[in-house]
Amino acid sequence: MAANTAGARLEDEWRDILSVHARTMCEIDRVLHPHGLGASDFEVLDILASGLATATAVGDQCRVQNIAEKVHLSQSALSRLIGRLEKDGLVERSVCAEDRRGVWVALTDKGRALHAEALPLQRDALARTLRQG
Repeated sequence: MAANTAGARLEDEWRDILSVHARTMCEIDRVLHPHGLGASDFEVLDILASGLATATAVGDQCRVQNIAEKVHLSQSALSRLIGRLEKDGLVERSVCAEDRRGVWVALTDKGRALHAEALPLQRDALARTLRQG
């Protein structure tokens, strides 16, 4: 009986985490939509702007594989997202000269400006939804 109770508590805790995540992502999507961004779009811009994926960064560039380690997207979904950001002029992609399979991504000036504009909105949405618990 105790094992069932412990398992049920873990399951409830997991569902609570998922609920907070879903609520937070929806709120971020809502506040960023007028700026042409979704939560995942912003997350990639934020990683690039903050240097969170700089393990193999050169200047303002970061390898896609390092971004992939920080976001909760499949490699193909991340590639499509980066393609959309590039089409919108927010990032630039280039092939790694040392490893032709590697791809570098860098924010453009337009991407930096949009990130700076959206950052307070995203952080405010985080604060509101995460404090609700």
